[in-house]
Order: sequence, then C-alpha cells, then structure tokens
Amino acid sequence: MATYKKKGSKTKKKGFDSSKKESTTAEVFETLDVSASRSERFVAKYQNYIIGFVSLAVIVVLGYLGYENLILKPKSEEANNELFTAQNYFNQALNGSEKSDSLFLLSLNGGDGKYGFLDIIKNYSGTNAANLSTYSAGMAYYNLNDFENSIDYLQNFNSDDKVLKSLAVGVIGDSFAELNQLDDALDAYRSAANLSSNSYTSPKFLLKAGNIASLLGRKSEALKYYKRIKDLFPKSPEANLIEVQIGKNSTKN
Repeated sequence: MATYKKKGSKTKKKGFDSSKKESTTAEVFETLDVSASRSERFVAKYQNYIIGFVSLAVIVVLGYLGYENLILKPKSEEANNELFTAQNYFNQALNGSEKSDSLFLLSLNGGDGKYGFLDIIKNYSGTNAANLSTYSAGMAYYNLNDFENSIDYLQNFNSDDKVLKSLAVGVIGDSFAELNQLDDALDAYRSAANLSSNSYTSPKFLLKAGNIASLLGRKSEALKYYKRIKDLFPKSPEANLIEVQIGKNSTKN
C-alpha cells in the first residue's frame, strides 16, 4: 500500500543498518510470541466451551450415524419383511379372488403371524415400508367400500413419484364421489390430473373431472376438461368417445 509523503520533505539515503534488521526481526518474533500466548490464553479460558462444542458435534454425527445404521436400517429391513406378506394378500385380492374382502382385511390386519398394513404403519413409522403401507391401506379400504378410511390414509401418503401420487389423489376423488361429496371429488380429480402430465393418469382424471363438473351443471368447466383430453391426449382410450361428451355439454348452461 502506497504511503502519502508531505511536499518539500526529502528522504536521506543511508547505508544498510544490520542492527535495525536484527531489531525488526526481534520485534516480529516478540509479536508472534505475544499472539501465541494470547491464543493459548484464549484456548485455556474457553477450552471447556470448545471441548463441549466439538464433543457435541461429534455426538450429533455419531448419533445420526448410529440411528441410521443401528436403528433405521434394521427397522427398515424388518418392515420390508412384514410388508411382503401384507402386500401378497393385497395382490391376491386385486387379482379377483372370490375371497377378496377377506384378503383385503388380512392385508390390513395381518395373518400367519405377520403384520398387516396397519401394524406396519404403527410400528415402523418413518420407513418406506410404512409409507407404502399407507398407500395400500387406503386402496384396501376403498375396495372394502370404507371410503372415509380410504380418504384418511391416502391423504397421508407421500411420494416423489408423481404418477403414484396422482393415482392416490384420484382414488381420493373416487371416494368423495362415492360419498356424494361432488365438489370435493372434483377438486381431487383436478389435482390428480395436474400432478403428472402423462397419457395414463391425466386423461383418466380429466374425464372424471369433466363428468363431475357436468353433473354439477358446470358445463363450460366440463368442456375445458374434455377439450384438454382431445387436444393433449388424442390417442388415449378416454379420447375415443370424447366428442360425445363435448356434444352433450356444448349447450349453454
């Protein structure tokens, strides 16, 4: 950094003075000694706090790793083992077994000494198995015509998979429709259709949203859903008869 010099001052040239160099060097070492002693005093004064802070950080890290490896991981493995049996009952029921209601109940409550979805949710909270059990429980309750429980469980299901989440929200809509809560059903179908833009779930729930809107007498709104199917998903099964629905709702409200 440049230093400011007053006008008129002259700098006298002098020969190299080794004594000054030695003096400066001594001052530097003295400064370092002072700084070191200050650091030592700081550490000595606050060592309990420093040790405590470091110890706490170590405990937090070890605690997390311990929880991850000693608790969560084994817990997840146990939950997955329990889920296998419950899901097997559920799949058998979906495959059209004559005893489907009994199998859905077994999937919920357990059998053969294994947990059902409800016990997995209760005993293995925080695991992926518990979250998937929440989804499957909601679906099982829907198939058992227990629409209130279906809604409760499916609303608690979380997933980053937008298609799976869309299916869950769509069944919430179906449950509301079964309970004749048509406005709630329409909201759910609209959300399900918008969660994931794909040719499987989107046209399915757009059609249901259009049908409910039409039942509510909101024909212009119904037309918006039908036309989205026609324009965005022309190759979907729902598009095959969409012109009929458009024709039915084209008259003024």
